[in-house]
Amino acid sequence: MLKKTLLVVLLSVFCLGNVNAQKKSKVKKLSDDERMEWWRDSKFGMFIHWGAYSIIGGERGTKIAGGGAEWAMDKLDYTVEDYEKFPEMFNPVLFDADAWVSMAKDAGMKYIVLTSKHHEGFGLWDSKVSDYDVMDTSPFKRDIVKELSEACKKQGIKFCLYYSIVDWHHPQAQGNLYPNYNIAQHDDPSVVNPEFPQYFKNYMKPQVKELLTNYGDIGVVWFDGDWISDYTTEMGKELYSFIRDIQPNTIVNNRVDKGRTGMDGMNNKPGQFAGDFGTPEQEIPDTGIDTDWEACMTMNGTWGYKPADNKWKSSEDLIQKLVDIVSKGGNFLLNIGPDGFGRFPAESIRRLEAMGQWTKKNGESVYGASASPYEKPKWGRYTEKDGVLYAHVFDWPKDGLLKLNKDVKFKKVTMLTDPDTELKALGTSREVIVEVPMMAPGYPVSVVKIELAK
Repeated sequence: MLKKTLLVVLLSVFCLGNVNAQKKSKVKKLSDDERMEWWRDSKFGMFIHWGAYSIIGGERGTKIAGGGAEWAMDKLDYTVEDYEKFPEMFNPVLFDADAWVSMAKDAGMKYIVLTSKHHEGFGLWDSKVSDYDVMDTSPFKRDIVKELSEACKKQGIKFCLYYSIVDWHHPQAQGNLYPNYNIAQHDDPSVVNPEFPQYFKNYMKPQVKELLTNYGDIGVVWFDGDWISDYTTEMGKELYSFIRDIQPNTIVNNRVDKGRTGMDGMNNKPGQFAGDFGTPEQEIPDTGIDTDWEACMTMNGTWGYKPADNKWKSSEDLIQKLVDIVSKGGNFLLNIGPDGFGRFPAESIRRLEAMGQWTKKNGESVYGASASPYEKPKWGRYTEKDGVLYAHVFDWPKDGLLKLNKDVKFKKVTMLTDPDTELKALGTSREVIVEVPMMAPGYPVSVVKIELAK
């Protein structure tokens, strides 16, 4: 009887091993170009900064935090104990994952990056590694990561996650145990938290594994906080390999390692660094970059919700920034900072709607497009795709004559929104001149479609 039982157990283990092996084999490991293809074609994504700091709104009494409101714990001098009351209050009863994803999709965005855990240390998913999360600490008791991942899958949007290397709540990460170590010293290489490696091994990596194991395919893992001296390039390379072992086809930004220099976000330091794309922050490079990159930017001056910040970029400016970025070979990750109830600010919604109206008519010139083959013209920007050159006109010519680069070999020229009406074009030794309508047919960027001669 004992032998028979042992045989059954061994057969069960063998079969289970085969099933697991079969499941694993179904994940085809793509080449780097194949893995990056969807991201390179998408061009436009939504960044969502949301956490317990969304309750505070960057304010403490009469004080208003400078810069981003998501840094409220640091900027407004909260102790860990004082700050813990905000996750305990986090109850965004108006949060609607389907509505959020619909707004992103209607705006023309192809992927969403959610802050699963920002520097404050509070997680928006049901973590088994920690109780400092939305399911255990807050009264909300709903797994936000799960709801958004499901909504994205349902609506055909790639779901991506941000995770902060910095953690101001965990004692092994933010220096609670060391009186002479504080947040302001993270940039000082002479000040190192000796317990950070334990946080990295026993807390950070297990949480990243949870996010990559429990919520389906994750399009991008977007790290931040790489600047602290506690975090090393060896850790970055280890983490990158760890992620790719779990999800071979996911994409990881370059902040997983320590190669970038400041806000330009590119790996400019000497040496080899892990990461699949650069991350310029709040700025657009003057010229194109040969490697993959994505400009992340706020609509006003803050990432997290901050009602005191009314310096909103116009819809026109944001649309032109999208075109400018694509013309230089990059992606545009545009941020939303929902409030503590789970609502998008009205100013953000209006801008998303305007961008959606433009992308619905002109998306052909953006999605899947490559960088301009020419220097940027005074009137706007070029993009190129499948034998077509797109002239994005920011400043419509008052004389009705649009002047293109002299090397443009055109076959047919139309307005993108009016493909049946061919425009007259003439090539000269100095330029190609196109007769366009006297009034700009599109706002705020009109697109002229130039089919190129082979």
